[in-house]
Amino acid sequence: MKRQIKLDHFVIGAESLERGVEYVKDTLGVDMPFGGEHEKMATHNHLMQLGDEIFLEVIAANRNEVPPDRPRWYGLDDPYIRSCLEKQPALLAWVINTDDLEALAQAASFSLGNTELISRGNLSWLFGLPEDGRLLAGGMLPYAIEWHTDSHPSNGMADLGCRLAALEIFHPNASWLTSALGSIDALELVQVNQIAPNECPFLSVDLETPRGKVKLQSTKVSNLKQ
Repeated sequence: MKRQIKLDHFVIGAESLERGVEYVKDTLGVDMPFGGEHEKMATHNHLMQLGDEIFLEVIAANRNEVPPDRPRWYGLDDPYIRSCLEKQPALLAWVINTDDLEALAQAASFSLGNTELISRGNLSWLFGLPEDGRLLAGGMLPYAIEWHTDSHPSNGMADLGCRLAALEIFHPNASWLTSALGSIDALELVQVNQIAPNECPFLSVDLETPRGKVKLQSTKVSNLKQ
C-alpha cells in the first residue's frame, strides 16, 4: 500500500529570530508571530500558515539557552550556513510528514537520520535527525516528521494571507534526486529541474502573498556535506 506523504513546512534559517522576522516582513509583507522553543535543540521559532496543512517556519539558535550536546538541526551550527545567515536569513530546507516515520526511513534510499522525539510546548513529534545536524543533500532532500496530534498543528497558526503556489528543485543530477524522492513517495510534491553539471543545486518556493507572488530561493550550497 502506498504511503501517505504530504508536504509539511518550509524552514527559513536566521542568525537571530529578530532578523528572521524582519526578513519575512520585508519580503512577504507580513509579521509572523512567535511559535515557541525547542529545548532539545536550543532553538526557537516563528510560524504561520501557507494553506492547507502547510506552514512556514523561521528558526534560529536560542542563545539564551545552554547549547545542546550535539549540532543543532537544519545545519544551524554548520560554519558555512552560519556565515550565510549572518549576511541574510535564507530558505534552508523543506519537510514532509508521514504517519509512520520508521517505515518511511526503512524504505528510503538515503538516510533520514535517527528517529527522535522532539517537543515544543504541549506539542510533540517524531523527527528524522542526522547526528551531525546536516541538511539532507544540502537541503534538496526533505526532512521527515510524524506529528503526535489529532489535527495538523498549522490549523492553530496565524493565517496572514500567504499561500504556497509551487515548490521546485534545481539540481545538476536530477535523475539521482528523482530516484531518492521516489523512494519516499515524495515526487508528486515537487518539480525537479535539471541544471548544468557545474551549477549549484537550490530550492525555489513560490508564494502568493499580500504583496503578490514572491519567490524564495535557498542559498547555493555546493560545498556543504551531502
